[in-house]
Amino acid sequence: MMIKAIVFDIGGVLEITPPTGWIGHWEQQLGLAAGSINQQLHDLWLGGSIGTVSEQAVEAGIAERLGLDEHQLAAFLADLWAEYLGTLNHELLAFFASLRPRYTTAILSNSFVGARQREQAAYGFEDCCDLIIYSHEEGLKKPDPAFYRLACERLNIQPHEMIFLDDIEVVVEAARAVGINAILYRSNQQAIAEIQALLAAA
Repeated sequence: MMIKAIVFDIGGVLEITPPTGWIGHWEQQLGLAAGSINQQLHDLWLGGSIGTVSEQAVEAGIAERLGLDEHQLAAFLADLWAEYLGTLNHELLAFFASLRPRYTTAILSNSFVGARQREQAAYGFEDCCDLIIYSHEEGLKKPDPAFYRLACERLNIQPHEMIFLDDIEVVVEAARAVGINAILYRSNQQAIAEIQALLAAA
């Protein structure tokens, strides 16, 4: 087995993203039933994640459906992106960056319109790896096998030549089904140890 590329997820892996409860806060503030915001905005969330809806259209749709004025919309979006970006996993990013140039490194992320600019501004991911593949730019999402195959194509590798790290079990299982050496992230220590073990065995 030869490993040529190492690919990481972002949210829950390179970014620490615990729930902030912001949706519930807004439901209380607007006098809405629990769960109603995600229900009302479901198509916008989905469209934004695969790029069928622009960032501007998402923002306009949120304002219209929830009846937000300009200042409320700005606050709503600030809360959205605060949870989305979370905080940087410094230790894991340093390890990820250290893998170059021995290996090609990439990010494969289920993302949202506007994520590339915000994540680059906040964390500089584009400077730490060779390639970032975002779902909102490709119209595909994990665990769709086509998304993993696209990553292999962009990296010019076969699935068995990739190590992939993600924090969602169904996503990891789908990657394994394609033939990728996928690892379920549980902690920095565990993930780094498992990646190093695979590299040592290659």
